[in-house]
Amino acid sequence: MKKSLHSYTSRERNYRKQETVKAPYSYTFHESWEEKKERAVKIVRKLMEMYPRKSMGEILQGEPYFTLIRCIISQRTKDETTDRAREVLFKHYPTMKALADASVEEIQKLLKENGVGLWKTKGRWIVEASRILLEKYGGKVPDHIDELMKLPGIGRKCANIVLAYGFGRQAIPVDTHVNRISKRLGLAPPRVAPEKVEEYLSELIPRDLWIYVNHAMVDHGKKICRPIRPKCNECPLRELCPYAKGLVTDADIKGKAQGSHS
Repeated sequence: MKKSLHSYTSRERNYRKQETVKAPYSYTFHESWEEKKERAVKIVRKLMEMYPRKSMGEILQGEPYFTLIRCIISQRTKDETTDRAREVLFKHYPTMKALADASVEEIQKLLKENGVGLWKTKGRWIVEASRILLEKYGGKVPDHIDELMKLPGIGRKCANIVLAYGFGRQAIPVDTHVNRISKRLGLAPPRVAPEKVEEYLSELIPRDLWIYVNHAMVDHGKKICRPIRPKCNECPLRELCPYAKGLVTDADIKGKAQGSHS
C-alpha cells in the first residue's frame, strides 16, 4: 500500500522534493529514501568493522563531568593538546568543587600554559559551569540535551558528546569529521548546517547504532577520509560513496564553484 504524503517524516518529504533539484543542492543520487537508509546502515556497519570498539568501556571517555570539561577544552583544539591540558587540569583540581572554588584567572593561566586556544573564554566557562552544576544540579551533570545546553560553553555537539561518551546514551555528535564525511557519503545535503546533518543521520540510521557513528567517522576522517587529499582509492567504503564516484565534491560542500577532487 502506497504511503500518503502526510505520512512521511518532514525529512522524507523534503527528500522527495529534491528529486527535481540539480546538484550541488540535491543529494538524492538517484536512490529512494528507503535505499538511502539501507546504504546508511551498510556504511555504519562497515565503519564499525573498520574501527571496532570491543565494549562500551572502549566508547566511554569517563565520568560525565570529565567528559563535559574535556569537550569545553577541545573546541578548536587538537586532541593531543586537549588530553594533556585535561590531565594537568584535573591533577591540580581533581573535583567539581575544586574547579568551582578556583579563580577564573587560575584556570585561564593553566590552559594558556598548556597550549589551549581560546583559553580566556574556556577558563571562564569551566569555572562557571562547575559552579552551576554544584548550585543548580546538586553536583550532577544533567542527562538531557536541553539542560546540558544551558551550561556555559556547551552547544549541541558537546551536549551530544556528553550524552554518548559520558552517559553511554544513543546520540550523534556532529563534529568537523562527521559533518564532512556525512556529506561526502551523501547522507546529508552538501550545504546544510551541522545541526541538520544530525537530523538526517538520526532518521537514516537506526537508533541502536547512533553511538558508534561519531567515533567511527572521526577515526575514518583521520586515517582515510581526510579534509585534504582523502585516500579514496584505499577506502573500503568507495563503492558506497558518491564522493569517491565524483557525484559530490568538496567545492559543493564548501559552497564554492564546482571542482574536481583527487
